[in-house]
Amino acid sequence: MSSAVIISAARTAIGTARKGSLANTTPEAMAAAVVRGAIQRSGIAPDRIDDVILAESLAGGGAIARHAAVEIGITRAAGMALNRHCAGGLSAVGVAAGAIISGMEEVIVAGGVNSSSMFPRMQQRDPATGEMIDWWLPATHPDSPEAPNRDMSITVGWNAAKTLGLTREEMDAWALRSHQRAIAAIDAGHFVDEIVPISVRNAEGQEVDFQVDEHPRRGGSMEKMASLAVLHPEIEGFNVTAGTSSGLNDAAAAMVVTSDAIARAEGVSVLAKLIGWTAIGVDPAQTGLSVPSVVEKLLTRTGRRREDVRLWEINEAFASVPLASCRMMGLDEEIVNISGSGCSLGHPIGASGARMIMTLAHDLRRRGGGLGIAAMCAGGGQAGAVLIEV
Repeated sequence: MSSAVIISAARTAIGTARKGSLANTTPEAMAAAVVRGAIQRSGIAPDRIDDVILAESLAGGGAIARHAAVEIGITRAAGMALNRHCAGGLSAVGVAAGAIISGMEEVIVAGGVNSSSMFPRMQQRDPATGEMIDWWLPATHPDSPEAPNRDMSITVGWNAAKTLGLTREEMDAWALRSHQRAIAAIDAGHFVDEIVPISVRNAEGQEVDFQVDEHPRRGGSMEKMASLAVLHPEIEGFNVTAGTSSGLNDAAAAMVVTSDAIARAEGVSVLAKLIGWTAIGVDPAQTGLSVPSVVEKLLTRTGRRREDVRLWEINEAFASVPLASCRMMGLDEEIVNISGSGCSLGHPIGASGARMIMTLAHDLRRRGGGLGIAAMCAGGGQAGAVLIEV
């Protein structure tokens, strides 16, 4: 049986939602840019693409993947919309890998897209009154006091911090380091091979190429982090702030997945081999503590050990999530999120998983290769993880 491999990857730079460079760029335009970019970088002819699978969350329906395929002229490629909330980008790559290994498809573009700036304002009929509820958002899980379905700062960030006894100072330090690592990666040019420029109109009305992640902040300090107010002062002991939360962001990311046999036959280079992928569900109140469970499942299914993994990406939905995961799994924080993550780069929901995989692959390559795991919690008490080898 053939193995699934990633032969190229492309993403937009990550914009800050509503006030950033991609605020007026549609998710369809972002998706088209990265699908086109990934195909161009792959060395595979566009007419070889069988399917485009893009994660999207709260996008309002439709299939942005099919829209992107038609827009760039690969009309023979089908399109699939996938939603596993935050972990959707990971799952899109896993679905693609499964289709490749089964032999049912040969070349797939997989990834995700998110525009927090352009979430549709949806409505729902209130069953009690018959009136339309404006700006309704679909819930990730049944609502409860311990796990509000529309306040992840409690359901994910605070519950994880409270359970592990994480202090405000520990989370502030993690978030600050995330910004420092992201800025260092930007300054070293580490994201250049990931990003495809996308044309946007700046504040002066000029068309410019957006190609540098804009969410990480320079000049941070523990004093600045400590000055931020907690998000829920009415809750005793609550210690999550905007600084230790992921950002609201816009971005798209995609990669070309095929078999190792086709990669050899086409004479194209391999960025990473997909070793395994999986997802789990947990009680929604335990969402922020779900990463160790999905990692254990992934390692068991693939016959690997934690000690075999050289680098980790654990999404910073909140700083408490990777902090708790490191404590629970006994991980060295120096090999987790070495180029920043959600608190700094931002968390463009549907795109984050695909962004994590490509960053992990490039970081592994710079360090001489090895195994890497990208893992993240997801809304509704879920988690996803992907194991790659470079």
